[in-house]
Amino acid sequence: MATKIVSKEYKRVDLVEISGRIDSSTAPQLEQTLNKVIKDGRFHIVVDMADMDFMSSAGLRALLSALKQVRRFNRGDLRLAAMSSKVKKAFELAGLLDVFQVFDNSVDAVGSF
Repeated sequence: MATKIVSKEYKRVDLVEISGRIDSSTAPQLEQTLNKVIKDGRFHIVVDMADMDFMSSAGLRALLSALKQVRRFNRGDLRLAAMSSKVKKAFELAGLLDVFQVFDNSVDAVGSF
């Protein structure tokens, strides 16, 4: 399955949907998408991981970098939604589950802003 990253702009929040794998070759694509949203002055971001099967440390770094940017000066937040148990394990091992707010689905995550 090819990796696909789609960004959707809503009134109060941007939704970034990921499908496929995020590894060292696709993490730059994720980073570019998140940086574009932030550069556009939008600091409320939800990353929907419903169709994502794998995330490497490169993907974790891209998410952490974006999180730091949106939280700077208390401008916003980056929240995660619909994380599979396999991906959740990667976040757990990296000690990042406490850093991000994680929701069961993207509707709850978007509604939390």
